[in-house]
Amino acid sequence: MNILMVCLGNICRSPMAEGILRHLAHQRGINLSVDSAGTADYHIGEAPDRRARIAMKRQSMSIEDLRGRQVSLQDFSRYDMLLAMDNNNRRDLLRLAPDDAARQKVELLLTFASNAGLTEVPDPYYGPDSGFDETFHLLENACNGLLDAIGKR
Repeated sequence: MNILMVCLGNICRSPMAEGILRHLAHQRGINLSVDSAGTADYHIGEAPDRRARIAMKRQSMSIEDLRGRQVSLQDFSRYDMLLAMDNNNRRDLLRLAPDDAARQKVELLLTFASNAGLTEVPDPYYGPDSGFDETFHLLENACNGLLDAIGKR
């Protein structure tokens, strides 16, 4: 299965989600291909935000090798699931999708979270550093739920 994590700039939420899902899938012995992208072109080629990298390191996970990229039309044929961090990203993906089959692949990541109390992953970019740790735990919850759902298929 091929999964694309999507946020706005691809430097905070989606690379963190990519790193977490890769790590958890590896721990569970689940073979997945995971990537991340942004709906905007603000940070193409850039490393994830320093605060995101630090939050991941605190959890013994690294996203140092990731670089920002923008979602492309080819992603709809390349990936089985395109998981948006929030409703704005979801709407952008649905607008970009070439057909109904592609639109069926687009979901909110937090759909898979248990008892999160939220439907969207808040963007920690403009907030305090602690927001990245909160984002980590929310993403970890959703990624575990996603892997549970994949395991039942």
